[in-house]
Amino acid sequence: MKMGTALLYDDEMTRYKLLWTDPVCKIEVPERLTVSHEALVKAGLAERCVSVPVREATDADILLVHSEEYLEAVKKTPYMTLEDLMEFTLQYGDVYFHPNIYHCAKLAAGAALQLVDSVMTGRVRNGMALVRPPGHHSMRGAASGFCVFNNVAIAARYAKQKYGVERVLIVDWDVHHGQGVQYCFEDDPSVLYFSWHRYEHQKFWPNLPDSDYDCVGKEKGAGFNVNVPWNKVGMKNSDYLSVFCHVLLPIAYEFSPDLVLVCAGFDSAIGDPEGEMCATPDVFAHLTHLLMNLAGGKLCAVLEGGYNLTSLHQSVCQTVQTLLGDPPPQPANLDGPCVSALESLHCVRSAHREYWSCLKHEADPPTSDVSTKAIELAAEGKEKQKKAEEESGAEVAAWLEPLKRTAPPVRSALVLPDGVACPEGCARFSASADPAIVHKLRETFLKDSDDSDALTALSSLTALVQKMEQNEICNGLALVRDVSMATMCVVQHAEAAHLDRVFIVCVGDAVVPSQCRRDDGTTLLVQFSSEESEEQQHRFYIPLCLKKGCSDVSGFTQAALGLVLPLGYEYDPSLVLLVRSAGSGLCDGAWQQLTGLLQGLAQGHTLVLMEEGEEACVGPTASSLLGVAAASLGSLRAPLQDDVKALEGLRRRLQADWKLLQTTAAPEPGRKTEADPARFLIKK
Repeated sequence: MKMGTALLYDDEMTRYKLLWTDPVCKIEVPERLTVSHEALVKAGLAERCVSVPVREATDADILLVHSEEYLEAVKKTPYMTLEDLMEFTLQYGDVYFHPNIYHCAKLAAGAALQLVDSVMTGRVRNGMALVRPPGHHSMRGAASGFCVFNNVAIAARYAKQKYGVERVLIVDWDVHHGQGVQYCFEDDPSVLYFSWHRYEHQKFWPNLPDSDYDCVGKEKGAGFNVNVPWNKVGMKNSDYLSVFCHVLLPIAYEFSPDLVLVCAGFDSAIGDPEGEMCATPDVFAHLTHLLMNLAGGKLCAVLEGGYNLTSLHQSVCQTVQTLLGDPPPQPANLDGPCVSALESLHCVRSAHREYWSCLKHEADPPTSDVSTKAIELAAEGKEKQKKAEEESGAEVAAWLEPLKRTAPPVRSALVLPDGVACPEGCARFSASADPAIVHKLRETFLKDSDDSDALTALSSLTALVQKMEQNEICNGLALVRDVSMATMCVVQHAEAAHLDRVFIVCVGDAVVPSQCRRDDGTTLLVQFSSEESEEQQHRFYIPLCLKKGCSDVSGFTQAALGLVLPLGYEYDPSLVLLVRSAGSGLCDGAWQQLTGLLQGLAQGHTLVLMEEGEEACVGPTASSLLGVAAASLGSLRAPLQDDVKALEGLRRRLQADWKLLQTTAAPEPGRKTEADPARFLIKK
């Protein structure tokens, strides 16, 4: 598959607007599209994408989801008077019509289909469609919430019909519940629909009991509808990433989709008047990255909401730049999920434990009224009333513009012994370090040896880390004779170079030097092995013994998603060191998935160390470092019960120190109990 990213945009979709006064609909404006596209052009991202022309969806396309009666009614709108349009609009909720909206709605749906065509035929790896009107609220026979035709639902049905796609994952990160998508697929086990949305105990639009966590799908589709209700505003990056790590990704990997569709609504970003959330635009780079190894990388993002024109265009740019393969930025403001988010997280995991083996160990659902079910919140109502009565000195959201993301000139550099071929797309790396460094390397590691090859390899390794530190090289791989020695060499060099946090993930039973197991926070070591560690674990040394080592893909994947990723994000390393010892037993697919996922940390600065004898794994590893999506692992069976117990016991012991490991709302003394948007606020 080619490595391109498609971008679909047609300014024809800006040629409709609200023609009368409506306080609800006034925020859905043509500028939503123009500012997003102009930002991509200004950032140089549009020219890096493959421009795909937009076509109109046909009647047959639209009828995949909508009724003929509804389609025929919408067809009449271009010929209606203003008064007729206003009357026609009244039969639907929070939507407006314009003489050109039918044409634009056909273009919006058609753009989603063109994107699916481009991805499924291999013309591109992934892509984004900038469209309006949005689609995820529209239902079989009704417009709703600014949406006329359900673009993503049509695209899912189209992919199944035309390309024989067996399993589609739809990720809806818009701040509103996409009830139209849910109703379309609620009894269909071939489509997994995930949505998080502002809910506030059913007090936020669309005010549906069907939007709550216990609405899991119907009949054969039970378990394939995953709703995460946000019952407070002010949700932050930590809340979003927690739900991905502990709900969406485990279920998605077990489901094993053939195609990922994203209802990419950015009203869930900070500053949006609809969402009132505090997640900054850079988090969408990470959400996108975490989805890119599913379905062999076949990902189609289709614009939905987003009504703050600044955070909208910033979030669009973050998403597209990640689709293009640039390393995600350093994650910001990760201080653990708030208690309200944990309540929702707990409820969702409990509701789905009977359907997904990855959640079978989840705790019982809450028994008190602190759960997400509708309850009277009198105190909150008074607080909102008081806020509404305040004068114009109200506080407004403010945030820093995302830093410019610059991809290093060299993506992947490899330190390889003579005779080992360098995979295509990678640069073979060999460099002589400073004489003083060479002398120190010899004194430290090779006192009683005159092994010039080993000295050359260690010198090249330190030079490679230095190039990564200077952002001249993004990531690297080294095939070394002694992986323990190489690990210690890298850690010592990182310490001398003031790379203050090194996240080490060791796969296999290699002896990791004691210098990498310190408790001062300069390193965080997670080691997968088949043997119990005799060393005392602590906050920064986390051994995980799996019964079958790393050969059980289900257990390994569950640990990678629910333990390694949250730890890595909260630790926020300067460098990721991924170590694979000989005979680890891990299959190439799971190894590639881990390699790909970890590149979301440390701005992509990942160094892989493998022992000589693992030459067969160089190609697959280099492929992941280059940004090629790993092959699907297939539908995962239940992990071994002993491994589940070990993982859960470890997670519970660690969650007091690592907040992103929490999955239940059991606040510690003194811990904040609400999302705190104030940290992002300034006075007008």
